[in-house]
Formats: sequence, structure tokens, C-alpha cells
Amino acid sequence: MARMTAQRRLVLASASPARLGLLRQAGFAPEKIVSGVDEDALSAPTPGELALVLARAKATAVAALPQAADALVVGCDSVLDLDGEALGKPADAEEATARWQAMRGRAGVLRTGHSVIDTASGRTASATASTVVRFGEPTDAEIAAYVATGEPLHVAGAFTLDGLSGPFVDSIEGDHSNVIGLSLPLLRRLLGELGVSVTELWD
Repeated sequence: MARMTAQRRLVLASASPARLGLLRQAGFAPEKIVSGVDEDALSAPTPGELALVLARAKATAVAALPQAADALVVGCDSVLDLDGEALGKPADAEEATARWQAMRGRAGVLRTGHSVIDTASGRTASATASTVVRFGEPTDAEIAAYVATGEPLHVAGAFTLDGLSGPFVDSIEGDHSNVIGLSLPLLRRLLGELGVSVTELWD
């Protein structure tokens, strides 16, 4: 009789409901452990490097916890690269409004750092996914109404593709899931580097 092997645990080192939802839709049964990393305390020379530094910090912090033993820990962080400037979550409504007034009619690059740690072996695989986002031209009134919902205060770049600002994004070039917060194709490749197939993690 064939021996059954226990399914590996997948732990998301993030408080993001969008990332959690993506993983569930893709057939995973992720556990969620918030890292508690102070994102403002970390820096890097470029937006892409910053996203990766933050993702690694989140994954490393959670991987060190006892409840993450013998698990695959996934850390992610997204920043919007607009002319080389890294834009994370806006501090307040005024900043969110200014962001949208600056972004409309332009294109930015959503960069998401990914770090996967196998706490059983200590091995790590990390990379950044980038997707070009072309913004529409919402009116001042539309921007004000959107900011008033509070949604842009909780997401990198002050926008989200799968939320209320979806109509304000004209097009994207690249991976759709990356813009939502986690690139499923990149996650598959990183797991593969650690010798794990995504199909082994399906719920």
C-alpha cells in the first residue's frame, strides 16, 4: 500500500486580504500570520529592490516563529514605480488625492517582491515581478469620490485592480495577479526552485 505524505503547510506572511483571496482561488489553503515588520524602517536604492527587501523581511520574520515550523512561508510586498519613485500606501486622503492627480493619464510599474522560505530545510527563493499599469483619466470629482471610500489608503500605489478603482485603469502589460498583490506564475517558479510543485499544495 502506498504511503501517504502529509501536505505541506503554506503560510502567508501578510495581512492582505487580496493576497489571501488569490491563493484560495488558486486552490491553496493558506494560513495567515502577520509579520509585524515596520515597513517604514527599511529602504533600498530602487522600487524593485525595495519591494524585494520588504518581502524578504516579512517572510524571514514569520519563518522564525514556532507556528511556522515545517511550513512554506510566502512574503510579498508591492510598490508602484512611478518615474523611479517607490509609492506604497498613501499616508492620508490628501496624499491619495495627489497621487491620483499625478498618475492619471500615465503609466507606472507595479513591482511585487516575493520571498518563499522552506522552514523545514532553511532554503529560500526570492524574486520580483513587474507589471506595467496604464491609468485612465478620472475627473477630480471621481478621484474625490474614490478617496472618500477609504480604499486607496490601504493599498500600494493608492489603487487596486480588483476594487473600486478598476474602472480607472485602462490596461496592464504583464501578470494580472501581480497587480493584485501576488504573482501566481512567479510563486509557482519559486516553489519549483525549492523542489515543491504547486499541485502538491492544492487543498
